[in-house]
Amino acid sequence: MTTLVDVGAHVPATRVPIRDLADELGLDHLELGVFERFFGLREVCTAPDESLTDLLVAAARAVPGLAGNEHRVRYVLGARTIATVAPVGVNPLHDAADRLGLDHAVVWTLTQHACASALLAVDVAGRLLAADGDPDALALVLTGEKAFSPGSRLIEGTTIMGEGTAAVLVAADATGGVAARAGSPVLSYATRTLGEYHQVPLPEDLAGPFGVAYTEVLAEVVVEAVERAGLTLDDLALVLPHNVNRVSWRRLCSRLGLPIARVRLDDVPVTGHCFGADSFIGYAAARAEGRLRPGDPFLMVAVGLGATFSAMVLRYAPHETEEPA
Repeated sequence: MTTLVDVGAHVPATRVPIRDLADELGLDHLELGVFERFFGLREVCTAPDESLTDLLVAAARAVPGLAGNEHRVRYVLGARTIATVAPVGVNPLHDAADRLGLDHAVVWTLTQHACASALLAVDVAGRLLAADGDPDALALVLTGEKAFSPGSRLIEGTTIMGEGTAAVLVAADATGGVAARAGSPVLSYATRTLGEYHQVPLPEDLAGPFGVAYTEVLAEVVVEAVERAGLTLDDLALVLPHNVNRVSWRRLCSRLGLPIARVRLDDVPVTGHCFGADSFIGYAAARAEGRLRPGDPFLMVAVGLGATFSAMVLRYAPHETEEPA
């Protein structure tokens, strides 16, 4: 069973109020008010002096189980939202792997699910490791990006992007090697892509139908993942969301009958939407806050433009050095 051995997160300390970005992003006073008052966005985290390589390395170095086990890492997967993140001849993912002492690993990138690519990467990593048959082998998923232009900083009418990153150490199961000391097993993974909404930005005639489909389909995917795990929504201790905005989560929770208090939305006003890293940044924070207890089922959710809806159910197992909450 695919297992999250450990997760590291890097959230840059620099914060920029979104109103300071309004002119750059072409937001008028009314649009800015919607982002602040209804969407719950206040500022985004940014790292003006750090490259994407720097950000990915910082997240990986925050993973407790990586140091000393670099030789066990067989795969390094970059889970990206945007296909092109650097000039020709520059490869931040390979550069990060080299700096981390992982140049022996197979290093490659997934982009097909946009902001949901990190959940896809965890699933793929687990499948690859299981097929290899080495119980000690590990994979490292790196996710999060630089918002290097107005086009990559803003999802019109939805959210503003931050530059937090996350690193996820994955094992095929929780037996053997480093994985035996910790690991939250993946109980289920569900995903669905609506290809009719592949255009970004969406044409006006598709924007309305997508707004309706968004809540309906995401709710269906969440229920599918929970049922595949043999659970009910009431069993979930915590939901770790993609931090697009508060409104979309209020609508989803209303449709599901899920208390919004169970959704960790703490990061929405202070980080913005950090591409594929949101749920994993939330996992690292929730663990530090003591919001997960041993054995708790929890849910990660992400939606990628294109349009892919994904949900993953896991069962929390604390690190050996952690005090039970």
